[in-house]
Amino acid sequence: MLGFGFGELIFIIFIALMLFGSDKVPEIARTLGKIMAQLKNATNEIKSEIQKSAEVQELNDSVKSITGTFTEEVDKVKSSVDQGILPEIKQAAEDLESMSGPIKRQM
Repeated sequence: MLGFGFGELIFIIFIALMLFGSDKVPEIARTLGKIMAQLKNATNEIKSEIQKSAEVQELNDSVKSITGTFTEEVDKVKSSVDQGILPEIKQAAEDLESMSGPIKRQM
């Protein structure tokens, strides 16, 4: 209990009774209880907001990781197309153009 021993607690209660009287002590105790409950609720809300924020951040990190991997794969495909297939397509287009050149002129 907050580092207070039994003797210290009795002493604090005795001092409270002397200062405020027996009429006000229950009201003060109720008020302190309400304040402690509100403080506990506020800290629980803050904890839940922090946890929600952490979950959203984890989700964002996961999405970034997945999209990063996808982007890398797309870049690999683009580079393989540029290096392997694209020159062959250009060569085929040139060959087709050279073969169809005389045919086009006759029409």
